[in-house]
Amino acid sequence: MTPEDLLSLRKIVKRFPGMVALDNVDFSLRAGEIHALMGENGAGKSTLIKVMTGALPCEGGEIVLEGQEIKPRSTFEAANLGIRPVYQEVNLAPNLSVAENICLGQFHFQRVGLGWKQMVVQAENAVEKLALHIDVRRPLSDFSVAIQQMVAIARAMAVTPKVLVLDEPTSSLDSAEVEQVFTVMRRLRDNGLGIVFVSHFLDQVFAVSDRITVLRNGKLIAVDTAAAMGPKTLVRHMIGRGETEGERTRQTPSIQPPSGKSLIKAIGIGKRSTISDVDVSVSPGEVIGLAGLLGSGRTETLRLLFGEDHCDSGRLEVNGKQVSRWNCRRAIQSGFGFCTEDRKVSGIVPELSVRENILIALQARRNLFAPLSLKQQRETANRMVKLLNIATTDVDKPIQFLSGGNQQKCLLARWLVTEPTLLLLDEPTRGIDVGAKQEILDLIEDLRAKGMGLIIADSELRELLRVATGVVVLRDRKLIQYLGASEAHEDAILSMMAEGSA
Repeated sequence: MTPEDLLSLRKIVKRFPGMVALDNVDFSLRAGEIHALMGENGAGKSTLIKVMTGALPCEGGEIVLEGQEIKPRSTFEAANLGIRPVYQEVNLAPNLSVAENICLGQFHFQRVGLGWKQMVVQAENAVEKLALHIDVRRPLSDFSVAIQQMVAIARAMAVTPKVLVLDEPTSSLDSAEVEQVFTVMRRLRDNGLGIVFVSHFLDQVFAVSDRITVLRNGKLIAVDTAAAMGPKTLVRHMIGRGETEGERTRQTPSIQPPSGKSLIKAIGIGKRSTISDVDVSVSPGEVIGLAGLLGSGRTETLRLLFGEDHCDSGRLEVNGKQVSRWNCRRAIQSGFGFCTEDRKVSGIVPELSVRENILIALQARRNLFAPLSLKQQRETANRMVKLLNIATTDVDKPIQFLSGGNQQKCLLARWLVTEPTLLLLDEPTRGIDVGAKQEILDLIEDLRAKGMGLIIADSELRELLRVATGVVVLRDRKLIQYLGASEAHEDAILSMMAEGSA
């Protein structure tokens, strides 16, 4: 901690069952500074923010605010100390007025009813600090998402905080709205407020930040000024690649993919405020990798391709024929499978057995009137357990008691048992041990060699390059370039991810 530090977190340790979320992490914030907190999924950003704002207790280290150690036991205590968060999702009541939203939790009571006039005055003072000229008596729902986000900031500013934590405040805004929020942030910084800024958009980080702290796998990787760090160095810190001049890492698959018609072809597909203008095509025996930082649009692209989200631009062709009203049911009927990014939230059903988890998709394809017998279920599940080397003593054992790697294999088994022609994999090796990673990567190569098409989103670039026959590079929810097998080198992809140009 230096004398000018407003807030300092020293040697912070936070553990969850089976993992260390924060491992002796340091973070400091100065008054009159916008400090960006950066890192990929699982880096520890959200956990550090929760510790900082009192939402989670830490198990080691200390928090110092204006030279005094603090131990907030709740977000309410942290707010009273002057640390106020504003989250990505605007957590306000759209049916209430702007004034009511700003004063939520701090209404002014009179003998009869609420002090409406005093509340309106307080709200007007709060929005005036942001140079926001709106009628605070109007319902919040009358205003754009950008104005609602600034009302959330105004609410945090109503009690004159010392530290403002902005967690993805611009994720749902267009460029003009982003600039509105940035103008407010700069004004608050110039008035001496300390701002912690979390964003997945590199351009935005460098447009507004003074310093940057990078976390990876729960550890502090780097702290520097935004000007000194630069986009390329930031990307390398985030994904864990050392910068070597002339580095051209590429593990070309040994088996070249066969030619054939596209299993799926997307032309300029997009969804408003999510992803735009993406082209991707995969044929039998191809593995197309989606490369990009967190927030670049990898998951959003897979969801559009599988029909979990609906395109509002572009077109899709499946097996050479244009399709409309594409959805998950039609994707499954077409022989597609999709392993989601978060196996615990949207993948496994923890209370069900290994057998039941593996057979969910197959049962869905067969419909309710053609169920598998219990004997068939066990035979099929045991066959997949043996094929994928899933470590379980019994297929009727609840899947929640398996390791993360074995749960991931069960999700792969769920779709492999349906004999898909195309498999979409979102972070297939995240959060599993090295041995399980190797087995899954070997399986991907084997499936490709047998003629299956795969599209894989993976933040581990070297893993992606090992199996991919082509790479689509995404940045800030847009496609930057498609690279064939001979062009897809690590240094080229890193440059595109950092700078957004080929």
